[in-house]
Amino acid sequence: MRSKDLEAARVLVVGDVMLDRYWFGDVNRISPEAPVPVVRVTSSDERPGGAANVARNIAALSAKASLLSVTGNDEAGTRIADLMEAEGVQAMLHRDPTISTTIKLRVIGRQQQLLRIDFETAPSHEVLLAALVDFERLLGDADVVILSDYGKGGLAHITRMIELANAANKPVLVDPKGEDYSRYRNATLLTPNRAEFREVVGSWKNEDELTRKAESLRQSLGLKGLLVTRSEEGMSLFSESGYLHEPTQAREVFDVSGAGDTVIATLAVMLACGADMAEAVRMANRAAGIVVGKLGTAVVHRDELFTE
Repeated sequence: MRSKDLEAARVLVVGDVMLDRYWFGDVNRISPEAPVPVVRVTSSDERPGGAANVARNIAALSAKASLLSVTGNDEAGTRIADLMEAEGVQAMLHRDPTISTTIKLRVIGRQQQLLRIDFETAPSHEVLLAALVDFERLLGDADVVILSDYGKGGLAHITRMIELANAANKPVLVDPKGEDYSRYRNATLLTPNRAEFREVVGSWKNEDELTRKAESLRQSLGLKGLLVTRSEEGMSLFSESGYLHEPTQAREVFDVSGAGDTVIATLAVMLACGADMAEAVRMANRAAGIVVGKLGTAVVHRDELFTE
């Protein structure tokens, strides 16, 4: 893959954004008030999360990333917009004054996550309709579309978005959430992780049963591909061309948060560059092996991905 191919790739990301906040500190004692550690905070960090993290992963690979989402009209929403600008992402964020921007606050002590606190509110119907109008407008400038569903309410019109992407002949990749996958019908590719996939199809006893369940789901939803990311077991692609399994390439697993964002971002960039689905999966698996060696919602840069 040539650098200029990556730089020409255009990916539109739509979905739930959030602000990932990290408080880092020292843990030297247990609280006298309850059997919990006392963290003396020494530093903090803020990173874009959810669909915003997908977009920054695309930009890190030197591709052109556009982001469409909804935030609150608050400090956290402004912070996400600033972070996106700094990452080189073209962001269109609808500000909904009736909600608070989703924040995930993580407290880290001795390089271990001790606590996570979530703040979130579903966006209003009117703002979501306005975002749908913008989606139609932005679609023509994209090579590939990612719909990043974190279950926060920002993709209420996802069925219509898939219809519009298909009508425009744009591959549409979906990172799914919840038990009802019928709303993702006719997407190009779904990327559930192992736990999410089990929620929908139930457990399996062996690889043959897994394959049967995956193929049944793929065909019933009219998908061209279904990629199940399986943590330490790697990832498995079920597609019209058959079955492909990629073993994990992780050298050391430090933090898996955000790894799914890296996977779908890499898939989209590779497809936008003209790679077939199998090659895109191989590169996404490689990216996953790199990003889990980093703390928190991180990215893989072009030089890391293509360095032998």
